Amino acid sequence: MIDNLRATVQHRIDALVASGREVGVQVAAYLHGELIVDACAGTADLSTGRPVTPDTPFFSYSTGKGLAATAVHVLAEHGHLDYDLRIADVWPEYARHGKGATTLRHALAHTAGVPALPADTTPEDFADWEGMCAVLADSVPEWPPGEGYGYHAWTFGWLVGEVVRRATGRTLAEVLAEDVAAPLGVAGELFFGVPDGDLDRLARLEERDWAATLDHLSAHVPRFDRLVPPGVRMDAALGNRRDLLRADLPATGTVTARAVARMYAALLGEVDGVRLISPDRLREALTVTHHGPDWAFGQESPMGLGYALLEDGTVFGTSGLGGSLAYAVPGSGLTVAATKNMLAYGDGDPMEELRVLIQEAVA
Repeated sequence: MIDNLRATVQHRIDALVASGREVGVQVAAYLHGELIVDACAGTADLSTGRPVTPDTPFFSYSTGKGLAATAVHVLAEHGHLDYDLRIADVWPEYARHGKGATTLRHALAHTAGVPALPADTTPEDFADWEGMCAVLADSVPEWPPGEGYGYHAWTFGWLVGEVVRRATGRTLAEVLAEDVAAPLGVAGELFFGVPDGDLDRLARLEERDWAATLDHLSAHVPRFDRLVPPGVRMDAALGNRRDLLRADLPATGTVTARAVARMYAALLGEVDGVRLISPDRLREALTVTHHGPDWAFGQESPMGLGYALLEDGTVFGTSGLGGSLAYAVPGSGLTVAATKNMLAYGDGDPMEELRVLIQEAVA
């Protein structure tokens, strides 16, 4: 069965690349801690013809939020953080404008009330960690903490990351590298800020109709531009900027599919003797934290502590605009991740289709 699944996945992604729908793709899956799919196809960089290999990292936008959440849960597992820590207790200036009751739990759950950015935010601003944290500390919340929900597309990273830095003296990038990637044997495949020496290994993002998609969202989602100002839209140009790839942006991440699938597998159980958190902590992380529509997009979006909850809470993880994803299915011990470098819309969601295919194959 597993051999057939591997062959099917490889055939599907080869066909996606051959048809021109995709440029480069990785798909990986773990079942009960064992790697069962590790497929790749296509080109990492069209300018050089460099092929995608299993260890090619892809900048994967919000799929990286799952890395940040996992790093926080690992810190909590070891007693270094508490979800109910008041942010202002370690970051006093964050208490401005009525935000003093905000907790780390609110930040993880996207209920902190600070999803918006100034309209004139630039990519250069994003490279200034202290500057962006100052903007966030001085922001006026859209709702009292815990009393609403709105996807914190960009602000999630500075909010969670600065709490970790103030409370532990370590950056989220350090925690990810030392407490997650290293024990799992995937150093060099899970990043927030990418070291200079690894930049030339990355896949280069391309886009087909992505700019039009972002324009459509701007025109039809009333608060989209407050969530994602025009200067920092999630497009290929932004995702290819070397200054931002170097910067810590924990609302995003640069990953290989096999490494992030391995990380999620180590949340469910042991992977080569490594388990990242206890079953009790995982259950707490997957408890629905809010009910009601998203502040910007309007739809119900069930959320745990840093992870989106799909299929009535039986699937958890994160995905990135443009098509990357990483999810786990606790009931079957399955994790699936997919990365791609063609940002596109309007021709289905091939990575999601592959996730469902793999999930149904092992059910």
